[in-house]
Amino acid sequence: MTASPHLDLAADVVDLLRVLMDTPSESKQEQAIADAVERAVSSFDHLEVVRDGHTIIARTHLGRAERVAIGGHLDTVPANDNMPSRLATVEGEDRVYGLGACDMKGGVAVALRLAAELVEPTRDITWIWYEAEEIDSQFNGLRRLADERPELLAADFAVLMEPSNAVVEAGCQGTMRVEVRTSGARAHSARSWMGHNAIHDAGEVLRRLEAYVPRLVEIDGLTYREGLNAVGIRGGVAGNVVPDECVVSVNYRFAPSRSAVEGEAHLREVFEGYGLAVIDAVDGALPGLAHPAAAAFVTAVGGTPSPKFGWTDVARFTTLGVPAVNFGPGNPSLAHHRDEYVRVADLHAVESGLRAWLTT
Repeated sequence: MTASPHLDLAADVVDLLRVLMDTPSESKQEQAIADAVERAVSSFDHLEVVRDGHTIIARTHLGRAERVAIGGHLDTVPANDNMPSRLATVEGEDRVYGLGACDMKGGVAVALRLAAELVEPTRDITWIWYEAEEIDSQFNGLRRLADERPELLAADFAVLMEPSNAVVEAGCQGTMRVEVRTSGARAHSARSWMGHNAIHDAGEVLRRLEAYVPRLVEIDGLTYREGLNAVGIRGGVAGNVVPDECVVSVNYRFAPSRSAVEGEAHLREVFEGYGLAVIDAVDGALPGLAHPAAAAFVTAVGGTPSPKFGWTDVARFTTLGVPAVNFGPGNPSLAHHRDEYVRVADLHAVESGLRAWLTT
C-alpha cells in the first residue's frame, strides 16, 4: 500500500504540488492521498470536514450571503514512466513535469493552500477533493455526492479546477456515443451474389459523416464547435464469408444549448435508414456567464473567457442548478500525455486570482 504523505499546506505551491504528484493515486487507488488531504484539512478549526469514500469535503460556516463550491479530483490516469515529478526550466519558463501535473494536481495544490489560508473569506466555501474522475462515471465521487448527498454540493456558484490555461473556460459541451449498424445476409465469398455485404453498406454511413458540417453555436458570446466523428468500426465473420453486420461507432460533441435527448433525435435524422443505438450520453453545461456570481468571478480572475469543448464535471453542478465554470492551472491539451507539465506561472496566477475573488 502507498504510504500517506504529510502535506504542509503552508509550503510553497510548487513544493506541495510535487508531494501530491509523487503520491501514486491512479483511479480507485486514492486512499493514501485522500488520507493525507483529510488529515491536513482536519487540523484547521475554521473547516468542517466530511469524508465520503475517498472524497473529502471541507466547509466554512461563516454566515456569508453567498456560498461557492471549489472542486478538483485526486486521481490520475495510469503512470507512463512519468514519476516522480521534476522541476525544469524550458524555453525560459519554470515547469513542473510528471503524472498529474496538469490534470489536475496543480489545481488540487492551489485549492489546499487556499483552504488552509482563508480563515475569513468573503464567501462561504465548500472545498471538494474527489475520487475516480478519470474512469467510468459510476465510480466518480462527485457523481456519488450529487446522487446521494446533494446537500453537500449546495452552492450559489461553483469552480471546477480542471486545467484551463489559467483563464475561465465556461460550461462544457455534451457528449454522446452511438453505434450505427448495417445489416446484410451471410454467404460464402465464392458465391457472394447469394448474400448481402453489410460492410459495403457502411460506406454510406461514412459518406454521411464525411459530408456532415458541424454547427458553430454562440452562447453568452462564446462559440462552441460541435463535432461528429467515427471513432471505431467493426465487422466481419471469416476470410471467406460475406458479413451480415457492420457497426460504426460514432462520437458526437454537441453545444450545451442542445440536450442529450435532442442530440439523439438529431443523430437519428442524420443516420435515417440505419439502426442506431445510444451507448452513452451526457448533457453539457451552459456557460452561465450572465449570472452575477460568474460575472464577478471573471472580473476578479481576469482574462478573456473561452468555451470548454470537452465534457467536465461542471455539468454535475449545472444539473443541481448551480452555475459553474472551469478555472485551473495547466494546458488541457497536455492532459494524459507522458510529458505532461504545468507552468509555475499558471499555479501562481490561479492562486492569486482565486484569493482575490474570495477576499474582496
